[in-house]
Amino acid sequence: MAEDEKKDASDKNDHRRLHSFPLIRHSDMAEEMRTEAMELCVTACEKFASSNEAASKMIKENMDKKFGSSWHVVVGEGFGFEITYETKNLLYMFFGGSVAIAVWKCS
Repeated sequence: MAEDEKKDASDKNDHRRLHSFPLIRHSDMAEEMRTEAMELCVTACEKFASSNEAASKMIKENMDKKFGSSWHVVVGEGFGFEITYETKNLLYMFFGGSVAIAVWKCS
């Protein structure tokens, strides 16, 4: 019985570890921009784990400062989107298993 409980606890920890890294679903950004945007998204989602609105605001403000204005950000679960964006300025990723982040620039 104790072994089963240890295995269940181990499975839960593995599940958390498996979904705690960022997963880029689609991006056409340059490598350097993609890395910086991904790190920014992870930082914002960790800092504002209970507020997707605050996380998206942090990401947008930092992207505007670093890469020029007109960035748009959506952070959340269970959404679909169809957008028009500037080429080489799109990042769609997942973090924490179920939180999706879409970052794009359009003028």
